[in-house]
Amino acid sequence: MSDELALLAEAGAAAVVAAMATDLWQATRDGVLGLFRRDAPDSAAPVGARLDEGAALVRTSAAPDDVRRALAGIWARELHELLRRDPACRVPLARLTAEVDGAFASRRAAVVLEQNNTARDSGTVFAVQHGDIHTTGGAGGATRQDPDDGPQ
Repeated sequence: MSDELALLAEAGAAAVVAAMATDLWQATRDGVLGLFRRDAPDSAAPVGARLDEGAALVRTSAAPDDVRRALAGIWARELHELLRRDPACRVPLARLTAEVDGAFASRRAAVVLEQNNTARDSGTVFAVQHGDIHTTGGAGGATRQDPDDGPQ
């Protein structure tokens, strides 16, 4: 059971720090505060202050992903302790994590689907998403340089 709680705490922490400095932040912050409020009503203010400090660090950092990685460990410990004290928080934390993850997944899918390339009048389109395409002259046209980038 402790491994299950640790995994849930890590997933929850990853979702929390991923949402920092995004438009998902306020709802995520409110969800986390609700969890801590269930455990100890007086803990909401200090937890809210720590969440806000972390979000400010992410927002102002030149390397926000590095800050998120550092904060993920801190919040994993905080959430694990919360789950140990109040195992009833498992379901709402799992729900919050799934909501944040789902919101980010739908955004990634939307980004992938936004590319539209059309060639007209005997034209040729060489397009790629999430990688590079290198072309050389001659009849062959495009030459694939990185086979790991997926289909062109």
